[in-house]
Amino acid sequence: MSSIDELWKEYRKSKSKVVKDKLLVEYAHLVKYIGNRIAINLPASIVRDDIISSGIIGLIKAVETFEPERGFKFETYAGHKIRGAILDELRALDWVPRSVRQKSKDLQKVYAKLENELGRIPYDDEVCEAMGITMDEFEKMLSDVAPTTILSLEEKMPDRSSDSKEIRLIDTIEDPGSENPLKQFSFTEVKSILKETIENLPEKEKLVIALYHYEELTLKEIGAVLDISESRVSQIHSKAILKLRGKLIQRINA
Repeated sequence: MSSIDELWKEYRKSKSKVVKDKLLVEYAHLVKYIGNRIAINLPASIVRDDIISSGIIGLIKAVETFEPERGFKFETYAGHKIRGAILDELRALDWVPRSVRQKSKDLQKVYAKLENELGRIPYDDEVCEAMGITMDEFEKMLSDVAPTTILSLEEKMPDRSSDSKEIRLIDTIEDPGSENPLKQFSFTEVKSILKETIENLPEKEKLVIALYHYEELTLKEIGAVLDISESRVSQIHSKAILKLRGKLIQRINA
């Protein structure tokens, strides 16, 4: 049995603060990795040390609440808690201007409306026509709303399958073992919609989603892989996320 396993065994038995602190030291690298990955896509006005501090709070909560018998790896569980704590702090700071949020909502509604009317994901020129804007204006809007899509998995949406009024996308993948059958249905439904929509995205958008959300590359790293600018990657990512949101809204309201 490894030393880390011994620490977990001792902590579950004694709940000792000393042992908990040792576990926090063992997993501190997770906070640095996740914090730096989120911070690289944020404006300079956001202090990186504040992000790291929030992440540490998430790690503490993860150590205190981890239940190994549920079958999750601690690193996976802690990653959700750390990321969630950081994003909670960012939301509290309200660092995205209201005008930018409104642009994002406007685009989201147009994608949902066109998806409903066309029965498929709309093309860029169809979105431009519906909004009465040029392609250049559309691409600028995608760049403007990028901050609202980088943190996309924390976005709230209506939850028609439970008593709560809203559910976060991250919640649908954070706890797939939920004992509540209604929440499990919501998880399965959302997962199915996202999978179907991602499969129907253009290849470049699909690749950006995969590299950013699954391979955990930064936008800059993705740009190097695809040989395009970081700003162009940001536009592609924003467009893909808006399509995913539009599809979800269209299906939820169906």
